This record gives sequence, structure tokens and C-alpha cells, in this order.
Amino acid sequence: MGKTYPFTKMHGLGNCYIYLDGIANHLDIPSPAELSVKVSDPFRGIGSDGMILILPSEQADVCMRIFNKDGSEARNCGNGLRCVARYVYEQGYVPTRRFTIETLSGNKRAEVHLRDGRVDQVTVDMGVPILERSRIPVAGGNGRQMVIREPLRVNHEDYTFTAVSMGNPHALFFVNDVDAAPIHQLGRLLADTYPLFPEGVNVGFVHLLSDHELDYRVWERGSGITQACGTGACASVVASILESRIEKDTPVTVHLAGGSLSIEWRSSDDHVFMTGSAEVICKGIYYEL
Repeated sequence: MGKTYPFTKMHGLGNCYIYLDGIANHLDIPSPAELSVKVSDPFRGIGSDGMILILPSEQADVCMRIFNKDGSEARNCGNGLRCVARYVYEQGYVPTRRFTIETLSGNKRAEVHLRDGRVDQVTVDMGVPILERSRIPVAGGNGRQMVIREPLRVNHEDYTFTAVSMGNPHALFFVNDVDAAPIHQLGRLLADTYPLFPEGVNVGFVHLLSDHELDYRVWERGSGITQACGTGACASVVASILESRIEKDTPVTVHLAGGSLSIEWRSSDDHVFMTGSAEVICKGIYYEL
């Protein structure tokens, strides 16, 4: 018999990952990328958008490593952060309701909100948005400038997009109807191999409903269409503010396919805060034969 991995499957608004606990268990994983591909497979594995490892940290209270369903490693994941926060609090790995989580994009502050002694909602400080072209990154142009309403011609069609990084890159397209948006066409073309985005990009579509509410859909690099993307929801609000569609310091409800998040970009410290749910689906043991 091969190796066995106890797992917890969790989701944030339908964005589901397989979580492996490397604090309680010794995780002997020669290739996390390969294991993520295997467990994500809905027919031969468990089925998910990827795999997240929960690990000890020398610089924060806990650490998370995020692997997409294609095996690529992500720098950040908003829905994953909330799920990790709930998990480590309920397992007693952190002493208070406020703590820090190490990611490849830096340490993130989290706070769990309780109802009847259980975690009901989680707020995560997603940090300061990255807006410089070269740091997002978007190829070409002046690397120190922001990418706001930039023209893009694809397959004889003209678009404009605004680019934001929340630890991972996002290209945001404003549309009149997210359900009619060209998510398959642009997502497949831009997300993983398009030269304009040298590290790939999450392709998001935004429909502003009011100055405090919007619809958002996304094609995530390495995963395709997902039910929700926490960093993308944050990026959609930042892009809306950059395009002067809404103002800072306004909590915005972002409706995704899997549910809604509350996002606020605050002037006081320029940080973006995200609040939403985190749910346990099931627990089990994965057998790697």
C-alpha cells in the first residue's frame, strides 16, 4: 500500500480545496504539485480546485502553501485563507481570535468571528494592492505606472482592462452582464500563456450594480472557472475604485457564483479587508496507491 494522507475538504463560497494538516501530521510529500493534480481530479481523486498545506511557521502563527489543480503553486488565495483561519482556530493551533498566516505573498492577518462558539465568518487583511505594472506583472509600457482602462485587442475584438495584484495578478474587465461575459474565450486565451501576462493572470469580469454592490465572475489561472475567488473579489473592488466607479472606505458586497463577500479598501492604511464564510465539506483519508 502507498502513502495515506488524512484530509479535510473545505470551501469558501464553493471555491474548494483539499487541506492537509502538517502541524498535527508529518507530511511526507515528495511532490506537492503532483499530489495536488491527483487529489483535485473529480474522477480518480477527491475533486477540488487544488490542495492547501497547513504548516508550522517561523514568521507567523501558521503557514499555508497553495497548489492549483494543475500543480502550479499560487502566492495567495483569499478563500483559502479564510478556510485555514477557521481550521487552525478550531483545532486550537492559535491562542486568540486574531492571528497571522504566512503565504508566499507575505503574512496575512486574520480574525475569526464566532456564533454559538463556532466560527461563523472570517475577516482577512489582504494587505496593500500591488498596482505597479512591472510588479503585477503586465509586460510592456512604463513598469512604474498603473494599468487602468488599458486597450486590449484579442481575436479582432476590442476590450479595456485594469490590472491589480493581491499577491496574485488579476485582469479586470467591466461588463454589463457577467453571465454574458466572454469568460471562456478570454479566460482560456489570457490566463496561462498570453505574452502580456508573463506569470499568467486571473481573468475577472465585473458588473457594477451600485456604489456598494457588484457582480463578479472569474477564470483562475491554473484552475479555470471557479465558484469564487477571494483575491479576485478584492481586485474587482480595487479596480472599481481605480476607474472612479466607486469610492474608498465603502464596504462593497461582491456577488460571486458561490456566494457573497464583503470587501473594503481603507484609506487609513491602504489595506483591503475581506469578510466571508468558510465551510467544512468532509474529512477522510486519501490513499496514494
